Amino acid sequence: MWLTVLGSAASYPGPGQACAGYLVEGGHARVLLDCGNGVLSNLAVVVDPLSLDAVFITHGHPDHFVDIYALQALLRYAPEGPADSLPLYLPGGLFERMSCLLSERGAAEFSAAFIARDLSEGEPVAVGGLTITPRRVEHSHETYAFVVTDGEATLCYSSDTSLTPSIVEAARGCDLLLAESTLPEQYAGMAEHLTATEAGVLARDAGAGALVLTHVWPTDGRDQMLAAVAEVFDGPVSVAREYDTYEIVPGSGAERGNAK
Repeated sequence: MWLTVLGSAASYPGPGQACAGYLVEGGHARVLLDCGNGVLSNLAVVVDPLSLDAVFITHGHPDHFVDIYALQALLRYAPEGPADSLPLYLPGGLFERMSCLLSERGAAEFSAAFIARDLSEGEPVAVGGLTITPRRVEHSHETYAFVVTDGEATLCYSSDTSLTPSIVEAARGCDLLLAESTLPEQYAGMAEHLTATEAGVLARDAGAGALVLTHVWPTDGRDQMLAAVAEVFDGPVSVAREYDTYEIVPGSGAERGNAK
């Protein structure tokens, strides 16, 4: 199973960055986890966006979904004609809120582009040979982490969250933990987000094989983040950058490599 980072930034992208978006490939399937601003362009560098089998959105903050409108345009106005409707899994009511920005015609086209399905805590979704299980975490409104497995390797994507038992249990025993690390250390506890140290504690307490820090504030110092994590977690750790690719290996974490 492979993970490719398409967007690593929190809230707004720095130079050369995009916001939250991650491609997971395995089990003869391709799924997109979150679709924040700039993600579709980066996805197109890696694979044909029309080859996606499903999209999963963690929660209703724009930096995690706003490129869904661009994806809708691609699906409905492909040169060969409208593509098949793409399964879109997201928190209840979010699809309707997304549609509120559109005209009546636009909303109809939006509905035609996607097969919208509500996520439910702990209810697994099968896409090809991948299984994606949403796990509710503590953040604004309804927010889910995603646990993805191909039957052998396991990835846990934390989404945005504070450090609570729910995210520790979601990440329990994963081979690779993709954990948000938005807050500088001095802001710990001031928002429902993790610092790099808290992401390291999460990886340690969950027994994760390896840790990738993501959802990084564009001005955060990455070397300082790695040093902070090293104080609490002794496994492999890196800070996500656009187009980083990881092969997730059962029992041994993840091996960082070039895009396939």
